[in-house]
Amino acid sequence: MITDPYFYLAAIPAVLIYGIGKGGLGGALGVVAVPLLSLTTHPTTAAAVLLPLLCLMDVFAVASHRRHICWRQIRQIIPGALVGVVLAWQLMARAPDWLLTGFVGLASVLFCLHHWFTPPVPARAGGLGQGTLWGMFAGLFSTTVHAGGAPASMYLLPQQLEKRLLIGTMAMLFGLINLMKLVPYALLGQLNAGNMQTSLVLVPLVPVGVWIGVWLIKTASQQLIYRLCYDLLFLSGLHFLQRSLQVWW
Repeated sequence: MITDPYFYLAAIPAVLIYGIGKGGLGGALGVVAVPLLSLTTHPTTAAAVLLPLLCLMDVFAVASHRRHICWRQIRQIIPGALVGVVLAWQLMARAPDWLLTGFVGLASVLFCLHHWFTPPVPARAGGLGQGTLWGMFAGLFSTTVHAGGAPASMYLLPQQLEKRLLIGTMAMLFGLINLMKLVPYALLGQLNAGNMQTSLVLVPLVPVGVWIGVWLIKTASQQLIYRLCYDLLFLSGLHFLQRSLQVWW
């Protein structure tokens, strides 16, 4: 079990932020969680501690939106997502620490740039080819840094699904992807007793984060919350890139 107090100083806001996103402010908000935890521990360990908590959040999300799921979109995305999960497993098993750190940093910076500078796109229908491609990126980024929401959004948002259908489809999609991720994390030895005990300590934060998300969407500025989180993510990403390049150089 992780006992470093600095880890929990990072873990408490990280889990709450992810729960807030699940509570209604959008799954992409959780992209900050792994980079934040990685300030105090290895990125793979950070992701492993978060994974059981995400699975628990998925139970609440899927139960709440089970009547609003577009199964056609799920069928188009899941095959590519499975490929992405396998690719991420190989990356995590073989890559040196500095490369994983750099990957987390690069993914963080790219997600921020996409969020800030990508203009709205017109509605269009998605096909199996596009679903497979973006599903692969969703599986890859979801497995490594629990940040598959951005690639999945790049595929789903242009189709302009009805709001409840979009939320329900995203909930089911990442519920399935997170279940698939349990296999590579178990094979990598990351679902060990120490990490699971650490996850158990953080479980009470899950409903608190979700409740805060439900409350904030009614009272606070969603734009302000996202701006603060993405600013933090961008600074963390630059820090990881600098640390990775320093070791590599």
